[in-house]
Amino acid sequence: MKLGVFTVLFSDKSFEKMLDHCQASGLKAVEIGTGGYPGNAHCDVDELLESEEKRNEYLDKVHARGLTISAFSCHGNPISPDESFAQESHEAFVKTVKLASLMGVPVVNTFSGTPGGHENDTAPNWPVTPWPEEYSNMLEWQWNEKLIPYWKEQGKFAEDHGVKVGLELHAGFLVHTPYTMLKLREATCDAIGANLDPSHLWWQGIDPVAAIKILGNADAIHHFHAKDTYIDQDNVNMYGLTDMQPYSAVKTRAWSFRSVGYGHGVQEWSNIISALRTYGYDHAISIEHEDPIMSIDEGFSQAVKNLKAVMIEEPAAEMWWA
Repeated sequence: MKLGVFTVLFSDKSFEKMLDHCQASGLKAVEIGTGGYPGNAHCDVDELLESEEKRNEYLDKVHARGLTISAFSCHGNPISPDESFAQESHEAFVKTVKLASLMGVPVVNTFSGTPGGHENDTAPNWPVTPWPEEYSNMLEWQWNEKLIPYWKEQGKFAEDHGVKVGLELHAGFLVHTPYTMLKLREATCDAIGANLDPSHLWWQGIDPVAAIKILGNADAIHHFHAKDTYIDQDNVNMYGLTDMQPYSAVKTRAWSFRSVGYGHGVQEWSNIISALRTYGYDHAISIEHEDPIMSIDEGFSQAVKNLKAVMIEEPAAEMWWA
């Protein structure tokens, strides 16, 4: 496995300075935004699609620093009832898959998306309870009429281009649990898998190690985000885990994203890394920093330090003792 970072964190730096910073921090991989919510500060997709020379120059700058690109990321909502944003998200995904194929980048990360609850809706609708029955009926319609048809086509498109799709299991989108991930994968193709982020699992009450076992057994982990979550039980008792307070309300929120090691200890992260190795994952551990009480530099450097303490980078030794 290789330690890396989702470089949207350093969008204020030039491409070269961002790469220099990653190299100086001892990283081996970068995950680069190409559009959608992450933006494209470090990747002009259209320019790179048009020029093999520019693609080679771009990759040379990455490889000269001992780095690889673990993924391109274009998180959006391609099945949104907002037709403009849905089209923008779709186009970013299609272009990113084409670029990844041309540049040997193995994974494109994004969200599964969420449609409205009805064909005439104008905003996404994320049902989270089976009763009253209209919620169950809504969810069935969303999956059968929107989600599965879209990802059947796009999964085949990615597969034809030799690229894997890493869907981030994120609340607010239809694929947000191991079950929904595997359900969509079964209905589409094996190019569809997870960009697994434990921070979104913890607050849903899902044990990340157990999720790794479930998805790893299906060879369905395509990429991994390293981000932590702190759960404040006193605030959970007041607001519940579906807390809608803004992320800035740290004192009263039920849970907050934290830098690695500040929500769960090193032992828990050691268990996560070991489970990834045990269940066949051998790609990037990509740091994502969204800690509301730490600076970018401190949160990033602490995540690097804590992950370096538990990383498994070298291949396993032969069992000389058995």
